[in-house]
Amino acid sequence: MIFSLNSCFTPTHSFKNSKLLGYDLKKTGPSFPLGKQKVEVKGVDVALGEGTRPPQPLTFTSPLLAPAPCLLGIADQCHSPCGLPAATLPPERVSHSCGAAPHTRLFRLGRNKDRKQILIQTPWPAKSVFTALGALAELFFQRHPGCWKMLTVAMCMALLGCLQAQELRGHVSVILLGATGDLARKYLWQGLFQLYLDEAGKDYSFSFHGAALTSTKQGQAFIAKVLESLSCPEDVAPDRCAELKGQFQRLSAYRHLATSEDYMALSKDIEAQVQHGGLREAGRIFYFSVPPFAYADIARNINSSCRPGPGAWLRVVLEKPFGHDHLSAQQLATELGGFFREEEMYRVDHYLGKQAVAQILPFRDQNRKALDGLWSRHHVERVEIIMKETVDAEGRTSFYEEYGVIRDVLQNHLTEVLTLVAMELPHNISSSESVLQHKLRAFRALRGLQKGSAVLGQYQAYSEQVRREQQKPDSFRSLTPTFAGVLVHMDNLRWEGVPFILMSGKALDERVGYVRILFRNQAYCVQNDEHWVADQSQCLPRQIVFYIGHGELGSPAVLVSRNLFRPSLPSESWKELGARPGLRLFGRPLSDFYAYRPVREQDAYSVLISRIFHGRKDSFVTTENLLASWGFWTPLLDSLAHEVPRLYPGGAENGHLLDFEFSGAQLYFSQRQPERLVPGPGPAPMPSGFQVLKAKYRESPLISAWPEELIAKLADDIEATAVRAVRRFGTFHLALSGGSSPVPLFQQLATRHYGFPWAHTHLWLVDERCVPLWDPESNFQHLQTHLLQHVRVPYYNIHPMPVHLHQRLCAEEDQGAQTYASEISALVANSSFDLVLLGMGADGHTASLFPQSPSGLDGEQLVVLTESPSRPFQRMSLSLPLINRARKVAVLVMGRVKREITMLVSRVGHEPKKWPISGVLPSSGQLVWYMDYEAFLG
Repeated sequence: MIFSLNSCFTPTHSFKNSKLLGYDLKKTGPSFPLGKQKVEVKGVDVALGEGTRPPQPLTFTSPLLAPAPCLLGIADQCHSPCGLPAATLPPERVSHSCGAAPHTRLFRLGRNKDRKQILIQTPWPAKSVFTALGALAELFFQRHPGCWKMLTVAMCMALLGCLQAQELRGHVSVILLGATGDLARKYLWQGLFQLYLDEAGKDYSFSFHGAALTSTKQGQAFIAKVLESLSCPEDVAPDRCAELKGQFQRLSAYRHLATSEDYMALSKDIEAQVQHGGLREAGRIFYFSVPPFAYADIARNINSSCRPGPGAWLRVVLEKPFGHDHLSAQQLATELGGFFREEEMYRVDHYLGKQAVAQILPFRDQNRKALDGLWSRHHVERVEIIMKETVDAEGRTSFYEEYGVIRDVLQNHLTEVLTLVAMELPHNISSSESVLQHKLRAFRALRGLQKGSAVLGQYQAYSEQVRREQQKPDSFRSLTPTFAGVLVHMDNLRWEGVPFILMSGKALDERVGYVRILFRNQAYCVQNDEHWVADQSQCLPRQIVFYIGHGELGSPAVLVSRNLFRPSLPSESWKELGARPGLRLFGRPLSDFYAYRPVREQDAYSVLISRIFHGRKDSFVTTENLLASWGFWTPLLDSLAHEVPRLYPGGAENGHLLDFEFSGAQLYFSQRQPERLVPGPGPAPMPSGFQVLKAKYRESPLISAWPEELIAKLADDIEATAVRAVRRFGTFHLALSGGSSPVPLFQQLATRHYGFPWAHTHLWLVDERCVPLWDPESNFQHLQTHLLQHVRVPYYNIHPMPVHLHQRLCAEEDQGAQTYASEISALVANSSFDLVLLGMGADGHTASLFPQSPSGLDGEQLVVLTESPSRPFQRMSLSLPLINRARKVAVLVMGRVKREITMLVSRVGHEPKKWPISGVLPSSGQLVWYMDYEAFLG
């Protein structure tokens, strides 16, 4: 082992009398045995018998312990900084006035065999530990003078263990980039001041550097004004607040940062400050309060010119937006990853710093026993994650036009909250790594969103604001949504079938945010509801609410229905809410809840800045989680890019215009929006005012209606056909196409046709993409998601196409097409399906039979492999001859994008090579066209 002669921790102490631990070093030399260990003394001139503090602390090493400082001395060998023998000092803090290191105390561990005191120096928070140890050591030495050496070594080992358990201490530099911006002015400077209030006088010293492109004079004036406006929490006395505020102001400075030379100068200034103060640099925090386009240049300058030296950490804090979609987020992540390691990056979602949100995981952890039986699909009816705003986007339309409400709020804030509610609870929520891994698994369990999963709105004044702020022409009409409701489902056993409703919007009737978990109620109470008691009646609503803020309560809160359980919350940070007579939340009086609020309210940025300082990564967005979130939201955003949002007046005048309902995976407004077939004077007709139109198209029956009525009509017709087939033949063979058009039909059949003879129905696929069946692009996966998991079809009646055989996709030698044809021939009489549902592509293709397909348009093959002009290129499809054997063929055509092909196909003859859909004509069955008004009339 090695003992460091760093005992007194001062620049100029001396080692005299050539003795250490009772050994005369002039006789033993710089090393000697101690029990089975070997002691080596560094920093000592053995010949002179003197030593000085080495420039760097030496280390104590042992086979049992990792290297760590060992601060040990003996009274007559170690002099105090004031020039007095350490033996004369009481075990108290050494005075700062004579140059001692701050926050340092000397403690007496006992006496050696020569009755000399053994002292140990340590940071003063550890006083009680070492005082107790010292008393025991002294008593032991008096009774067993021969054992002092071994006990001294043991005490040093114990000290080393304590020191190893503590985080390294030193100086921290905080550099706020964009220090003169709006976010910095409103939140970040106050958050940094709160960090200083929390950490001042502890184990670190600080310096704060406000940096921007603003000139030095203007920047200094701005910073001075902001610093003067800082405030302390209510529990800090005014005098103490003024003192700390003055200290913070002296520690804060502004500097112009633009070039790599500026960053290099900043780094040298920090190093000089650390060296001048006799400090050790612990780390640097760079807070990027700047637009994302500036990230790359700043990151390059930090990486090349302003990284801290070895042994010090770097933490880089990034503000959203983190990209515009999955591709841009990936590009930004790759770019930043070229300059910083993942553990150095802290992406801020300030919602994770909201006190109610930050309490979700601790609440679940502290109430595990009560929640274990409740937190699942068996008991949860639905989860609502809501953020409503009364303000509009005026003054921010340039940002809002690029991002809109889904990118601004739902993709980040509300999705992060969703994962905290839905993720599996780690055994140890204090483990950042474990929490982040469980969040990632929750992201991966999110079911893909469809266009029908969302409803969109836009307040009426928005387009005018955009025209005014961005000098757009009078004809400009924005499609950017300022309101969105989205229905999310999880594909796992815990949450299967439970709807998660995410909603946010501007210009709404109130400002409020909350997470509401509403539990199923399976009780029936015989007595009149006037006799129901909040903490006894199971007929009252049962819910847990994490109230994020504002609204009727006006502050963060955690609410638990009294008929659930009395929750456990940390009493040092949460207290019960006082009575608020007359206050009602979610339709119930506040007295129906166990209600708690924070003892001290904290701003979200103050919470997060503290967690950055302490290295708590679980409160931030990792690269993996960021890309998982964008991977979930990007397909929906792409599908909604040209969707016209519903207009709403704003505020209380919205009434019920934005109310929405859900059925299965479909979300829709409760009130229908007035629409016109032909613009003109007078009131607009309602969709219900139009009857289903019956006509002829290509000499076959045509049914046309608004989308909802059309889908309802088609579903009714399919059910009627199924009932007749089962009554006549005992089974119903239904072949279904893929694509997005049938999805509303699947949902309609799953949720509104309870008389459908599913037990006697065989389900076949018209076509399939050559991807694994679990792939999101698989037609079978669409069928499973939107229909099969909601109805009771015997598994042996479900017939997916065999595109994935022998770990290969659509390989000719695997004969998947022939296998499917054989299965059809064996189970379907005369290979004649009772009903085949087709669609029509914009190029005239149907099933996966494309123009100029070399196979499938004629011949005797029942099932063929084909090539698509778009990815995935390989497909499997029923052939036209097989389709035309069906007893009934229904062709579903929806959307304005189909108007052109609808007009074209109406004029062509039988040309399947050019227009495959024109070859659909059942030889002995019926063909019926189902078109919505947009496809038929434009």
